[in-house]
Amino acid sequence: MDPTGYDETFRWLAWIHPAWMVLALGLAWLALRSGLGIRRMRSQRAKGLVALRASHLRIAKPAVALIAIGSVGGPISSWWLREWTPFATFHAWAGIAALAAFVALAVIGRRLEEGRAAARPVHARLALLAALLGGLAAASGFVLLP
Repeated sequence: MDPTGYDETFRWLAWIHPAWMVLALGLAWLALRSGLGIRRMRSQRAKGLVALRASHLRIAKPAVALIAIGSVGGPISSWWLREWTPFATFHAWAGIAALAAFVALAVIGRRLEEGRAAARPVHARLALLAALLGGLAAASGFVLLP
């Protein structure tokens, strides 16, 4: 194991977690954008709400799954590839908070999907919180890049 980055194999593998999370957070951003579109359409009573909602679900579900998988990859990468102590950085704790927000967002989203409209305001607030925490985790991870 070469945590210094001189071994090209380990150096390349150490980029998997950051690249994965950039993709996952990009999808989450698209889901947030379509969710805001749903909110706008609902307030204007515009047509096309069903199609936008279906698009939102097609993006949001994989985004949360990718975030969850990538969140498991972070501690594994830090321990196995970089020989660091997992959960010893602010980035790790920001990531845990973001993961918790995204999982809660998915649970509330599932309730909305089942027709429980009362969960809508909570879902909207959690979406903003999850996006902010995801951004905080991403920003705090820059100093840890290989």
